[in-house]
Amino acid sequence: MTDKPELAFIGLGNMGGGMARRLLDTGHRLTVHNRTASKAAPLVAAGARLADAPERAAAGHQLVLLSLADEKAVEEVLFGRVAPVLRPGTVVVDTSTVSPGYAREAAERLAAQGLRRVEACVVGNPLQARKGELRVYVAGNPADLYEARPVLEAIGSDVVHVGAPGTAASLKLILNLLLGAQVASLSEAVAFGTAAGLDREQLINVVSASGFSSMVMRFRADLMLKQSYEPAFFRSALMEKDIRLAVEAAAGAGTAMPVLDLVRERFAAVVAAGDGDKDASVLVEHQA
Repeated sequence: MTDKPELAFIGLGNMGGGMARRLLDTGHRLTVHNRTASKAAPLVAAGARLADAPERAAAGHQLVLLSLADEKAVEEVLFGRVAPVLRPGTVVVDTSTVSPGYAREAAERLAAQGLRRVEACVVGNPLQARKGELRVYVAGNPADLYEARPVLEAIGSDVVHVGAPGTAASLKLILNLLLGAQVASLSEAVAFGTAAGLDREQLINVVSASGFSSMVMRFRADLMLKQSYEPAFFRSALMEKDIRLAVEAAAGAGTAMPVLDLVRERFAAVVAAGDGDKDASVLVEHQA
């Protein structure tokens, strides 16, 4: 038996499913829901309870975790269905990647209903989520973080409070900007190198092993080398969405980002070509 409180976890995509499984493995009891119920099957087999609607998953819990694709999904699921059934004082841990402005607005709207929002932006990939090796950047009231910290420490090797609502969202978008820029620059470098007569495999290996590489570039270089884009570690459609949110937020703050806006256009072209569900590293296959 465990004395850990039962949690609700809504949104079981690649990252959400990994985090939920980690929580089960660390002794937490979960009620789960996902729009596509089949994605919940491995978690149910591991001991989670399945709810057939997000509001039924959340009802009666004092801590509810969300991992949703975008602001539209958060609006529909959290505000349209979940928030109305939560008791005052409930903590909503939202790991969805949204704009800083929306994060601030969401915190205010939940507070008006007597609910508490912990903005928990996670950095890593689904494999790290499964192992509890994510980095978790949190914004909001430190007292709310204190209540959610044991759960966040189960999924993350590092949990850092960075400030007021919206700040963790900003940091997450900044990191994803850097990821997108590296994937784009590597894709163009591979296109140039192969056009110049270099062996594609040798070129990717040289770049990956060089001092110009990074952990994320090596990871994407390996996917490009194997041409392994599914299942996606970070979908191209989500990359385009995150860069767009960051560019828009930067513009609102008076900061122009012309380089990253061009990178966003490249990922938008990948989505338009029908590869939005493939890993962002598929960009290399779309170089002219």
